[in-house]
Amino acid sequence: MEYLEFTFKINATEVREILIAELNKQGFDGFVEESDFFMAYIPSEIYHEENLVRLIKLHSQNTSITYDHKIIKEKNWNEEWEKNYPSVLIAGKCLIRAPFHKPVDNILYDIIIEPKMSFGTAHHETTSLMIETIMETDMKGLNVLDMGCGTGVLAILASKLGAKQVTAIDNDEWSFINAKENTERNAANNVNVLLGDAELLNEKTFDVILANINRNVLTKYIPNYASCLNTNGILIVSGFYEDDIKIISEHADLSGLFYSRHELKNNWAVIVFKKIEIA
Repeated sequence: MEYLEFTFKINATEVREILIAELNKQGFDGFVEESDFFMAYIPSEIYHEENLVRLIKLHSQNTSITYDHKIIKEKNWNEEWEKNYPSVLIAGKCLIRAPFHKPVDNILYDIIIEPKMSFGTAHHETTSLMIETIMETDMKGLNVLDMGCGTGVLAILASKLGAKQVTAIDNDEWSFINAKENTERNAANNVNVLLGDAELLNEKTFDVILANINRNVLTKYIPNYASCLNTNGILIVSGFYEDDIKIISEHADLSGLFYSRHELKNNWAVIVFKKIEIA
């Protein structure tokens, strides 16, 4: 899959946050924020220039917005990450590092991730939020689903936390291959990586479902997740902004899932829902 890398420069911080949220709704699924600019990534096959032009015109009335873009080939993606790819320590317990990083002593969960073309390196707030929430969840002996697994980092963590069986699914072939490589690299032998989408969920059931995707995909497939979630099971979702909590919670409620809690990091959100049997 070919990606487009856009670099945006905006004067106003509040406009930047709004623009990132709107780009996420358009299908941009990766963001790297710096002090005076940010980069956003989107698969070239779903990019529509007219949508971006319309969005920029809407938000550039009171501030200056400039941008340019370039094509990122699959073979170049890993090189782009390795240019500036530090390891990440989450909550002082989980270290996410690349194979070229040295291990750190006294870490509970050491996860080695070769990112390549897949998203899920813990550098983004949503992955970090998911990891923190997963570490607070009892996974021992449970059947776990990582939907839209990317690099497989969440599935690997669930395995390290004692999950009985982990199913990791992604509809992107590159992510599928990358996740398989990463599970093998981390000796996560109980993680089964599959290539596909929600159709693979037929007749399968899970105690915990993890989905770090984006708002549009989540609202579309929450009914599918709810139908294969066991009673008293939990759904942990991220990949969206604080402003999206209401609409996602409404979709979850319609599917019989009850809001439990949410956490925020730089306006990105994670929500925990629970499936409760009603007498």
